[in-house]
Amino acid sequence: MNRTYNIATIPGDGTGPEVVREGRKVLGAAAIKYGFNLNFEEFDFGGDRYLRTGEILPDTATEELRKYDSIFLGAIGHPDVKPGILEKGILLRLRFELDQYINLRPIKLYPGVSTPLKDKGPEDIDYVVVRENTGDVYTGSGGVTMKGTAHEGAMQNMVYNRFLVDRCLKYAFEFTRKRNKRKTLALCGKTNVLTYVFDLWERAFHEMGQAEYPDIKREYYHVDATCMWMIKNPEWFDVIVTTNMFGDIITDLGAITQGGMGIAAGGNINPEGVSMFEPIGGSAPKYTGMNVINPLAAIACGGMMLEQLGEAKAAQAIENAIMGVTASKLKDLGAGKMGFSTTEVGDLVAERV
Repeated sequence: MNRTYNIATIPGDGTGPEVVREGRKVLGAAAIKYGFNLNFEEFDFGGDRYLRTGEILPDTATEELRKYDSIFLGAIGHPDVKPGILEKGILLRLRFELDQYINLRPIKLYPGVSTPLKDKGPEDIDYVVVRENTGDVYTGSGGVTMKGTAHEGAMQNMVYNRFLVDRCLKYAFEFTRKRNKRKTLALCGKTNVLTYVFDLWERAFHEMGQAEYPDIKREYYHVDATCMWMIKNPEWFDVIVTTNMFGDIITDLGAITQGGMGIAAGGNINPEGVSMFEPIGGSAPKYTGMNVINPLAAIACGGMMLEQLGEAKAAQAIENAIMGVTASKLKDLGAGKMGFSTTEVGDLVAERV
């Protein structure tokens, strides 16, 4: 084996360690078959560490994680920790400090998986959302005045500059070209209300498209219309590019159409640095230790990670194995309803790889 990748794993909270375990199992099978090596090192960042030490993320964490080829994350979120503390202190901090400026979310319905959309199948639901991941209201720009009084005010600003917009759009255009399906990139925004921010996005979108990507068809959708068409006509979409907040919202809607959070995978991408891959379903603490949680999203994240590392054949093998399992084995994707344990689902996919 002459290709070796060093992977930092953050199993995190709740069922995170269980799905990471199965993801690593499948990644190991792919590594053996396709002739590369994966070295995993585990970090205990999460709710238990915070409750034990009072430390959310060590000051040295970001620099240490920069040394790895990628990060494989299980879940962040602990029932004994106030919402927002871990999410902002770990997830957002790592995204910002590692400059993971793309959140990549495939919305793909696998064969055998049920969708709540009537008369829609895998041939209809197969598109990708490119979400800008380091700007918008998530930067924390804003503040509070006269807190606790009858006149309390709160402000949180949507902030973008041309640099942030351009690099996200460039990634989206390049991704659309490489995907090579309908070769259509749609900007999702709100030009009729958020006129300052989306004037910037729309001008940059068309300027870049005209100058550098004449082979890519450009479309624009308001975010409310996008939500409607994601339900009514998902087959219209190829690649959607959007802002951080709108992307956060529409990708969860997309996840339900592809079968639920248990199968939705995501990547926080720095094309020039260290990326981090995480299943979308959260820590699901009530199922912790029961070995019933669906690990397919984490397994799919492993495939996305290999794609980003340049191991395209291995990545495709993982996706094919997932589709084989969903088409022939699983009764349901819900926790405790699959007909197999978490461990057994990992075994099924690893065997197919």
